Amino acid sequence: MRVTFLGTAGSWPTKERSASAIALDTEKELLLLDCGEGTQRQFFQSSASFMRVRRIFLTHFHGDHFLGLPGLIQSMGLNNRTEPIDIYGPPDAEEMVGRALRMGYYTLRFPVAVHPLRPGETVELDGYTVRTAAATHPVPALSYRIEEGPKRGRFNGDLARSLGIQGRDFARLEAGESVRVENRVVAPSDVMGPARPGRSVVYSGDTAPSDEVQRLAHRATLLIHEATAAQEIEKEANDWGHSSARQAAEIARAAEVDLLYLTHFSSRYKELEPLESEARIVFPGSHAARDLLDHLILQP
Repeated sequence: MRVTFLGTAGSWPTKERSASAIALDTEKELLLLDCGEGTQRQFFQSSASFMRVRRIFLTHFHGDHFLGLPGLIQSMGLNNRTEPIDIYGPPDAEEMVGRALRMGYYTLRFPVAVHPLRPGETVELDGYTVRTAAATHPVPALSYRIEEGPKRGRFNGDLARSLGIQGRDFARLEAGESVRVENRVVAPSDVMGPARPGRSVVYSGDTAPSDEVQRLAHRATLLIHEATAAQEIEKEANDWGHSSARQAAEIARAAEVDLLYLTHFSSRYKELEPLESEARIVFPGSHAARDLLDHLILQP
């Protein structure tokens, strides 16, 4: 599972940062979280391919989070895409996405399905689930939790050897096949550790500090939380439905996440080290995301 930050700017792009967009590669498919202006161009500079995007999850319909959608869809068609794409978003998604895709003269060459979601809904997909919570923002807005299903336990080689397993029988057990050793049948469950939880990524989208987002992020592997402003102007940021870096770190600490990436930085901040330092005082596992940064999420 790999996260690629395509855009980390807040409200409008800068020379250093593009508008909000994050690619999440689950190996089976590529998910896109938000699609701000310029997303398709960011793909060309990244390790990810927009032609592999199977689903798009939009947090809300402020321009910096969805205005890249018409260009991305058109570019997919011009590159002979035929595979369908599913777009998810807040309750107003059908109207807003419909407007966006009707702009300009072009022929839609593949099926596009729009799925409005309400806070608290869960979408069951192939090998993972997507849960939603209400973000605290002036317009309808969602936060998302993408979570893999449970993984089988680790293979215990020492235990297998103690039971007389040798040679190719190791691979057979790891593949889920039982093997016979003298008068005993050894099942895979005999040499596997306990099942492990799947990896989980939570994306806040734009939000002031939110108890609902905190609950959604409980013990997530990775929390990606907006950090529009520094602590000294966090009240003003909160009034506009945004968080400071310090507040994002407080959410991460309270939710007991493994790792925090900050994103959606105001254009007033040319350097991100002060925001990162502010967050690390509260939650040491805090990092400021940069455009085109890749992060590999390892299995626990």
